[in-house]
Amino acid sequence: MLSVENIYRWLEGVKDPEIPVLSLVDLGVIRDVAVNGEEISIVITPTFVGCPALQMMKTEITEMLMKKGAAKVAIAVSYSKPWSSDDISDKGKKALKQFGLAPPPTSDLIHDLEMLEHAECPRCGTTDTDLKSAFGATLCRSIYYCNNCRESFEQFKPL
Repeated sequence: MLSVENIYRWLEGVKDPEIPVLSLVDLGVIRDVAVNGEEISIVITPTFVGCPALQMMKTEITEMLMKKGAAKVAIAVSYSKPWSSDDISDKGKKALKQFGLAPPPTSDLIHDLEMLEHAECPRCGTTDTDLKSAFGATLCRSIYYCNNCRESFEQFKPL
């Protein structure tokens, strides 16, 4: 049955192309879902305006919903409320940590840029870490080094 609740549940199965342990729902990319008979309208906001995975996300959302019985899927991209790392669910933050990425701190904790010099290591939990590069494998990650367990790790950037 096509209902808003079912669609959100099904979209838990659509993973972020760059971080496959994180659903688009938990990432906070899915902004709105509407159902009109067998037609579904989705509003998404990617993490970055130039997100290279945007078309892949739209395709995977459409394919998932068509398999579930939608006759038509319309996906609108909206930037009216910019995506923020605060949009990541608690479940998503746990998944990031289990994947080996430090979850971003909430924006209300960021009072100055010096705070971003140190991130909590997802392996040992210490904050005795150093920012090595503001640019990781993707635009949304930074690279840190843990002085305790001596491992490099990435943090999902707070935005």
